Amino acid sequence: MLLDRYLATVVSGLLAITTVTAACTDLLIDDFSKWVEGTNNLNWPNGDDGSMTSIAAAAGKVQFIPKDGGSYFYESFSCQQAVTLGYGGIQFTLQGPAGGSVAFELQTSASCNASDTGNYTSSYNVISSLTGSQQTIDLPLLGFDNAPNYDAIVGLVWSEFSQTNAIWSVGNIKLTCGTVAAPTTTAAPTTTPSSTTRSVVPTSTTRSVITTVTRSSASSTATACSNLLIDDWESQSRLTFLGYNAMNQASSDDGTMSSIVVSNHRVLLTPKNQESYFYSQFGCLNTNDKYGGISFRIRAARGTTFAVQMSYFATCGSSTGRKTMSMTSTQLKWTFDGTERLYWFPFSVFTGLDTTKLDMIYFSSFTAAVILGPMSFYCGSTASEYILPSLPPPANTGASPTVPAPSSNAKPFVIDTFANKDTNNLGQWHGGDDGMTVTFGKNSITIRTNDSDLGWNTQLASTCFDMTSYSTAYLHVAYSGSNKFSIALQQHNAHCDDSIKPYPETWDSLEAARYSFITTKGKSDIYIPISHFHINLTRTIGFNLRGFFSPSESTTITLLEIIPSIPSGISIPHKLPSGTLVFACTRPNSFAFAIDDGDPHLAPRVMSIVEAAQIPVTFFTVGLPLLDPSTNLSKIYRDMASKGHQIALHSYTHPKMEGLPTIADIDWEYQNDIGAVRQTFPSSKISPYFRPPFGTEGARMRQRLVENLGNEKAYIVGWSVDVEDWLWAESETPEKQLEAFKRDLKAGGNLVVMHYLYESTVGYLEEFIQLARASGKRLMRVDQCMEDPEAPPLT
Repeated sequence: MLLDRYLATVVSGLLAITTVTAACTDLLIDDFSKWVEGTNNLNWPNGDDGSMTSIAAAAGKVQFIPKDGGSYFYESFSCQQAVTLGYGGIQFTLQGPAGGSVAFELQTSASCNASDTGNYTSSYNVISSLTGSQQTIDLPLLGFDNAPNYDAIVGLVWSEFSQTNAIWSVGNIKLTCGTVAAPTTTAAPTTTPSSTTRSVVPTSTTRSVITTVTRSSASSTATACSNLLIDDWESQSRLTFLGYNAMNQASSDDGTMSSIVVSNHRVLLTPKNQESYFYSQFGCLNTNDKYGGISFRIRAARGTTFAVQMSYFATCGSSTGRKTMSMTSTQLKWTFDGTERLYWFPFSVFTGLDTTKLDMIYFSSFTAAVILGPMSFYCGSTASEYILPSLPPPANTGASPTVPAPSSNAKPFVIDTFANKDTNNLGQWHGGDDGMTVTFGKNSITIRTNDSDLGWNTQLASTCFDMTSYSTAYLHVAYSGSNKFSIALQQHNAHCDDSIKPYPETWDSLEAARYSFITTKGKSDIYIPISHFHINLTRTIGFNLRGFFSPSESTTITLLEIIPSIPSGISIPHKLPSGTLVFACTRPNSFAFAIDDGDPHLAPRVMSIVEAAQIPVTFFTVGLPLLDPSTNLSKIYRDMASKGHQIALHSYTHPKMEGLPTIADIDWEYQNDIGAVRQTFPSSKISPYFRPPFGTEGARMRQRLVENLGNEKAYIVGWSVDVEDWLWAESETPEKQLEAFKRDLKAGGNLVVMHYLYESTVGYLEEFIQLARASGKRLMRVDQCMEDPEAPPLT
């Protein structure tokens, strides 16, 4: 037990737990299996009301990083007569920083009568001396302050986290059976959280406030200061595609740098010349009496110099009145020798800097490239470094279990030995996508690419190829080098006609590394059961090696073949669920506009057009801009949803998901995207529809989508009508967008990709709609056109 109020000897000596009656069963409040639906296991709201820096749930628990002293997490439920029903305690798992503490709040009512359950009283306990590992906490229904009514429990809250910017988790919350007897001696004094005053009701609950609790001071580090992160360089796309730092404020070079590369929580700034600059904004931040300066690690060559500017506003909210002061790295007495070291400056070196309205930090006048580490405001007058929180390993990555590999009666055949540059051993086409570096050797190819969207294809036939007789056989790939890629088996369309959209109709991708084996002779081989490719085997096209995610490594392939059995001693991993990849509607005669994020200023015009056309559409939204109040996107999308449009997922920062280096990076995107959408739509179920940015697909991003959504029926949504706005919208021939739409519509396409990024694209939207209608198709949302039983009915 980790309660300040009970020493282990006191608990064992003073509490007597009687035998649990057979009628009582532990009541599971939350194992977070319904997290994406916005409820706990009792179908009541749970959450943080946006008070955390980030929050996500997986594998029986919710993980979060507290933003500040006002962060909290709550569970609500119908009034529970705990004593009457035989419950004697509350149990949950808890993990926080070693030595940390958290306040636990028990909310109880006068009774479970309907007239009483709208009001409640808060009682507190403190859980302290955490070990840093996950622990199971058992709190008896005894000894809480404020004399709670244990026979009318209506809610639980965790707050006053002793450390912010660190990962905490709470999981498997339940009321446990057991009757608590009255203590035989006086209990230890109550320990309450440090003196603060706050509303005890989460803002999303419907219960009224009857008390505001002022807690007495006691020993606690709950209000201790910790470094405030400016940027941890978590994401390349967050910085260079969206232009945000970790504070969700603007950060950019405005195109003045030769390159900006984010990797391993570092950013490499390579200037074009001394006119290059880079800035990171704070949003008119008051750091007075809390933060004393800024610290970050720097690595630069000997002799490198640059300038550091700090600016502030005369008045917050004003676009004018910015005041700037500058120091050079030489004036700051910074010298560099090619190694990474911690550097910092106190605000006091910038004479006249108003720390109550800080605007941004601005780097300029670079004489050479510079690498920056995590940048933060440090507390008080003593510089300290922001320490990245340690992340738990991703759940269910599929490392085990494995199953023995059965043999097949299928006749083996060789697909490719790469003896010919144009055709494979079946006489069919093989080749790589434009931009991929493919080098032919003697009966081998070596592939290298820095684009995870590119792939190598080898076809089985010029039309549909029936592989049902090989459903129990195996694909064998002999290779050397990197196995950081996916292998897809592609499915033809129902017409077996490559002139009809979509082509291919779909495919399933498997992770090469999961099926890789090194034999005793040192050879590297991949063995994949054909049955693991979840497609229609009666109309396959061929295999596609894609989703390469290690640009610095190459892969050499010497053989692709189908074999009836694999070497003895090799066990096959189980098939991981990978959702459904779609490029077209399945509902007959249907057509769907699936519109990706764009310019918030153009969104009202899009809404006006679709309202006038009286059609529902699907919007795929990037999560991070939803959290930026300046975009107004959260309001825009709430308006869209209220009018019957579907709001679906499009990542958190818009990277090529399969190209991200680690599973943790992919999970970070999904978990933050889900969190942003949930914060914007707290009462709505998270959509299982996801459009990968740039259309980049692969095994890992599909598997992790399923895992993070907790939904094996997840959809990865592509397109069969591409207006090619990315190519033509800002060209001298924007009308080619209209030509592209007509071309794909004529070829049978019925699922659109477009963005409201450009005036010209939005200008053509009304005509796009008219053309789709003129084809005789019925316009609807993506979930409706996919005949999803959970989609709203057609009207």
